[in-house]
Amino acid sequence: MSNDSVLQQAVLPELSWEPSITAAHIGVTADNGVVTLTGRVKSFAEKRAAEAAASRVRGVMAVAEEIQVEPTPDMKRTDSQIAEAVLESFSWNVSVPKDRVKIKVEKGRITLTGDVDWHFQREAAERDSRRLFGVVGVSNQIAIKPHDRSFDVHEKIKAALHRSWYDASTITVSVEGGKVRLDGSVRTWHERQLAEAVAWGAPGVTQVEDNIAII
Repeated sequence: MSNDSVLQQAVLPELSWEPSITAAHIGVTADNGVVTLTGRVKSFAEKRAAEAAASRVRGVMAVAEEIQVEPTPDMKRTDSQIAEAVLESFSWNVSVPKDRVKIKVEKGRITLTGDVDWHFQREAAERDSRRLFGVVGVSNQIAIKPHDRSFDVHEKIKAALHRSWYDASTITVSVEGGKVRLDGSVRTWHERQLAEAVAWGAPGVTQVEDNIAII
């Protein structure tokens, strides 16, 4: 059996293991470590869950996600209803700064703009948006404002990486202003995503360039 066939057979049970996914509706192919997901799901949240599940599998170098979101009639909402639901969700989420995020909805696709102080706030707004009925896509264009204070971002990121469960000595970190660049290598796509998440967690980071290779 080829490596790609082995990888495909590893991703399929991982999709079945994820309770928020109807795995029977998702097709999987693999080519030189790149996994392509196809098929149809009922919600954008399910689509993102499938992508996350595939990326967790050892040997996956990248995920090409071509899944279509087709809400069932009982899950469909008008653009106005979706916008109202997003605003209501933001109002209850302490991680989304009040009156900092703007919303546009067109044919079920949400576009988020505005600016926040931290990456986790940007991610919180996206998570709230993609879990709602009727949403078929989310474009997160929220900017992160640079911090006025000066931080030793490089040392903070390196320390955080070394506290992680994998070998962080294979990763190098360079910082210029609010931009962080990651180089080096890890064993899995999931580890690469974790390293990027660690970099985003440092104060003052406005952009992360992830050049980590998977070996």
